[in-house]
Amino acid sequence: MLDGKKVIAVIPARGGSKRLPGKNIKQLGGKPLIAWSIEAAKKSRYIDRVIISTDCEDIAEVARRYDGEVPFLRPQELAGDTASTNGVILHVLEQIDESFGYIVLLQPTSPLRSTEDIDQLLASFDEKTEGVVSVCPCEHSPLWANTLPEDKTMGHFFPESVVGKRSQDLPEYYRLNGSIYAFKVDSFVENKGIFYSDKVKAHRMPIERSVDIDTIVDFHIAEVMLENMDKLN
Repeated sequence: MLDGKKVIAVIPARGGSKRLPGKNIKQLGGKPLIAWSIEAAKKSRYIDRVIISTDCEDIAEVARRYDGEVPFLRPQELAGDTASTNGVILHVLEQIDESFGYIVLLQPTSPLRSTEDIDQLLASFDEKTEGVVSVCPCEHSPLWANTLPEDKTMGHFFPESVVGKRSQDLPEYYRLNGSIYAFKVDSFVENKGIFYSDKVKAHRMPIERSVDIDTIVDFHIAEVMLENMDKLN
């Protein structure tokens, strides 16, 4: 519980990944990918229930093996390529016959996030905060990035203000890392999903725990990071 209100974590895991088939139950470091998120959530001091939303019985079986709750299979209209994460979470909230004060979205594709990351993010809520989302430093400054014109000339690629500067002299930028999204349930439902406003705060996470697995390259990066986590910490 958090501030006397129950906390529900939702881990969405559909079975139809196109770029990395079967990724949610692919073995990483000796256990299925989804197990990392389930175990991190189950160890949280704040989270009361851990629900896995899936359309796949194989994923459901693995989730239950790691003590995740799968009270129902996701309907087909929420299982396709166009289904939104917001729709999936709202469906869970509609189906669960229990009142919760906070909803936590944990993507199974962020296996290196720790229980401490989750709990520190949740602990940052106060009465004025409606949501907290995880971010990490950008690997490369967006000031070094731009679109290319058709002729691929570089005349306007950089702003004049950054020409000749070293990367360490530029402002530090952050990006969403997709690992943790937490909102007060009433605000989440009112906004029909994740939203950003002055009442939503960022929680910083380190790059080494911000791997987001979308492709086989990401998966191998996660393997290397996992094997060397002690050195990175």
